[in-house]
Amino acid sequence: MSVTTGLSGNEIFCLNQKNFRPGNIVVGNSVYSLGLLRSIGSGFSAILGGEIEQFTSLIKDGRESAYQRLVHEAVTHKATGVTGVSSELIFHSGNIEFLSIGSAIHSNNPEDKSEFTTSADAQELYAQLDAGYTPICFAFGNVAYSMGVGRGLLGGLKTLGRGEIKEYSDMFNRTRHLALARIISHANQHHANAVLGIQTTILPFGGVSEMLMVGTASKSAMIAAAMPNQIITSDMTNVEMWNMATMGYAPVKLLLGTSVYSLGFVGGITSVLKSFVRGEINELTRLIYDARENAIGIINDEAKSLGADDVVGVKTYVYQIGNGLIEFLAIGTAVKKIPEMKTESPQLPPQAIVVDKTTFYDGAFNFFGVNMNSGTKLIASAPLLARFFFIAIAIIIFLILSAK
Repeated sequence: MSVTTGLSGNEIFCLNQKNFRPGNIVVGNSVYSLGLLRSIGSGFSAILGGEIEQFTSLIKDGRESAYQRLVHEAVTHKATGVTGVSSELIFHSGNIEFLSIGSAIHSNNPEDKSEFTTSADAQELYAQLDAGYTPICFAFGNVAYSMGVGRGLLGGLKTLGRGEIKEYSDMFNRTRHLALARIISHANQHHANAVLGIQTTILPFGGVSEMLMVGTASKSAMIAAAMPNQIITSDMTNVEMWNMATMGYAPVKLLLGTSVYSLGFVGGITSVLKSFVRGEINELTRLIYDARENAIGIINDEAKSLGADDVVGVKTYVYQIGNGLIEFLAIGTAVKKIPEMKTESPQLPPQAIVVDKTTFYDGAFNFFGVNMNSGTKLIASAPLLARFFFIAIAIIIFLILSAK
């Protein structure tokens, strides 16, 4: 029987090595009114900031509805599993669509009655299975949060000075870790002891932001033996995790470190004026260095408290969050060497690591538009206008001072 699948040739090859065959694309969706979301967000963002629980719950329900409809469609196809499950947002005028898409797969073993869903594509699934992890279900955790007026006024006053704004750092660290706690809770509900391949996304909703983590709740006998009664988390790709497993390392926990800094009013004016002259802007150099070191220091301290051997795959991100504030976010995975850890195969096949090439690219859309599926804005006009605005102010100040 013919199928219509989203799986590539490399993925189909990898599935075949693990005794699976491709099935049809499966889809689930749910459409909500954007007006409802905006009214909830605007009403609660004016308080103290932090998590907006009603907003979190509403987005969670939309994502869950779309996912459950995908699962139902997979069941009607009598699928063994669904790979590459996504949880996306698409804006349609005044409405927002929660969309889940994946590719069903079937076991070649008639005795295999397992049913699972995974955020991993089939190449990543091969690496996960070979490293001894059995997928259970697609898992996600989210938190909707706002800076809030109260905290915004306090932080706004503090932005006149230069350095870390502790109120913001603490609030952002709490909200970031809430998403992680919720994906762990999701895994625990399904009796998993690992959440693998976690991907983190921050989506803006006009005054309110959502932090989303998606991954695969899984089970491992090796982890159960080495770290009983513990749910490990990792943002390594499954291929990276497989490579670490060959060296005897297992992931322990995904680590997050956030620090929010302000350049300060005086420092901001100074750096803008200096931007007219070629050379290093010492104020910005020092600020960015200190903020990044602080964020990395947070995850290093947590890794030590966990008894981890190393922190791998550390990535740092910088966000401008308004009012002259910059957030530095560091993410990595703490790992530990355990004697039980090993892989089934001595090496991965080339098909498991070959990156499929994109064969369709709409240059006009990607330059002028927005990638709705990933929620990523591809236009940087607002930051550019802001820069011109501050430069204009600096020029005016400079001319006034020169006239005197």
